[in-house]
Amino acid sequence: MSEKSLVTEMQQVQLAIELIQLGARLQVVETETSLTRGRLIRLYKEVRGAPPPKGMLPFSTDWFVTWLPNIHASLFYNIYRSLLEIGGHRIDAFIKAYRLYMEHASDSDGERVLGLTRAWTLVRFVENGMLEQIRCSCCSGEFITHSYSPTQNYVCGICQPPSRAGKTLKRREVDADALDALRPASQG
Repeated sequence: MSEKSLVTEMQQVQLAIELIQLGARLQVVETETSLTRGRLIRLYKEVRGAPPPKGMLPFSTDWFVTWLPNIHASLFYNIYRSLLEIGGHRIDAFIKAYRLYMEHASDSDGERVLGLTRAWTLVRFVENGMLEQIRCSCCSGEFITHSYSPTQNYVCGICQPPSRAGKTLKRREVDADALDALRPASQG
């Protein structure tokens, strides 16, 4: 094996490890590297301490256009696009964009709406013309939408949230706990 191919092999392994650490499914790592499936399975087990999850990757554009996922997908994609424009390689820009997204979009428990595999799927959907960005007529932000959706007078989910936006069971429980903590002990 030549020195150049050894360096390339090491870069592929490092890329695979980085993607696995960020939460990528095996199919994502397999697509983005030139390593064999068997080697990736062994690497996945070594990095995560468990075999890779089985099953298909999510394959629906609809998830990305629902209210909260759309806000997160749009945020991530705008970061990714900006990094590509300043001259990054596609996968390097993707990893940097996802790290920035994680830094700024995690909730107090460290959970994110957009996992790495969904972020990767989003990029693939846009690259293949299934999703695109559209400019909001109120805030001028660019948001993910289905390709060929009507573009005139588009209003994003931030400027015009749906009536039940943010009313999840978890959010109601947190709000109830906060109210309980504010009540004096005698009112219990």
